Amino acid sequence: MKLAPAYRLYGLGTILLVSLIICARKFGGEGEAFPVIPLSVAGVAYLLAVREFFCTPSFPKRVIVIGLLLSALWHIAFLRIPAGSDDDVRRYVWDGRLQRRGFNPYLVVPGDPAFAALHTDETRTLNNPHLPSIYPPGAQLFFRMVTTLDESVSAMRAAFAICELASVLVLLDVLRNTGQGAHWILAYAWHPLLATEVVGSGHVDIFGVLLLLVSFAALIRRWPGVAAIAFALAVSVKFLPIVLLPLYWRRVRVRDALLAALVFVLLYVPFLNHGRIPIGSLGTYIQGFGFNAPVFAAFRKMAPPQLGVGFAVLAGVLVALWFRTRSQSLSPDEFAWPMAASLLCAPVVFPWYLLWLLPFVRSVSTLPLIIWTISIIPSYIVWRLRTLGRPFVLPGWVMLVEYGAVAMTAVLILLRRTSRRAAPDSSNDY
Repeated sequence: MKLAPAYRLYGLGTILLVSLIICARKFGGEGEAFPVIPLSVAGVAYLLAVREFFCTPSFPKRVIVIGLLLSALWHIAFLRIPAGSDDDVRRYVWDGRLQRRGFNPYLVVPGDPAFAALHTDETRTLNNPHLPSIYPPGAQLFFRMVTTLDESVSAMRAAFAICELASVLVLLDVLRNTGQGAHWILAYAWHPLLATEVVGSGHVDIFGVLLLLVSFAALIRRWPGVAAIAFALAVSVKFLPIVLLPLYWRRVRVRDALLAALVFVLLYVPFLNHGRIPIGSLGTYIQGFGFNAPVFAAFRKMAPPQLGVGFAVLAGVLVALWFRTRSQSLSPDEFAWPMAASLLCAPVVFPWYLLWLLPFVRSVSTLPLIIWTISIIPSYIVWRLRTLGRPFVLPGWVMLVEYGAVAMTAVLILLRRTSRRAAPDSSNDY
């Protein structure tokens, strides 16, 4: 007897719950990665759940509620694990702590002996202590706000969990106003990267994702002022969504755009250094960092890394322009694909960077991106290899699996669409 879609979804949710709790329990901290095997099992279960979402137009409300409760259980499990010594969240606490003591995080090097007394037990082991901060001003002010309440890694991760909860509520509003099934909220809330990278490791990207989602929701509600300001704030957390700028053309008023630009500029005022806008370690990041980026690595052999970054930005902007000129209606795809194109060409592609795509991938055309958010899971193995004394270099087979899965999915979708278009023509030959 064939199981009903709701019961299949319950089963997949249970698999996600068990595998993610195992993943949380086996996390050892001290710079290790989340265990790849249970996380991969969770990824497969997630993809099967997404298949159910595509095949079933609607689910009873109780299924959605139970699904969200299951998600809350594994999020709690991740919230309880210790932070790794290499997690960026320690840098966030340090940056907030510096600001509260009157120092500029773009200028202070954490490893400088002159500032050793400012460290706590949690910040003393932050990563890249030889570099000042790289995070934009919106992120910096968020760090300061959280550390005002409590200067701890736990407080920062709890703040990110609240941001994730808020993003769920905003996305529910988007689904309701666009007439999409409410069950698609589980395609967001159930994603393993939210557990590992938001409440587990604690990455500020979720704050930017929330702001970008607010901007998208405001565009749907035709609140151009809110949309413009929320977009500027999202860019001030991480620069990635700047490639979406063409999508706001003629969707926001000129005065709203100018106000948003003013807000963005004012965020830098507390960090000005003799009238100059500091960039921290951004230059070093562009020049010397590289991870999981085959396109950028190929480009770097032919041109300076600055041009490679410019190419990544240009790729995203061009895709956004294509969407803006193609249709007047607003769709989640418009937000997903430009950021994905930019990330594909970026110098670094960490798993948590794909958090930016998650609220906007729920159509067949974004299936390659959905696959990417799961096929990137094997890249966690590089952190495990580092604990064994291996260099921080991603094995070639991992990138082959990751990007090969994305390419295969894209090809299959194109072939399917081509065959559908050819079918009516071929029938005329008989």
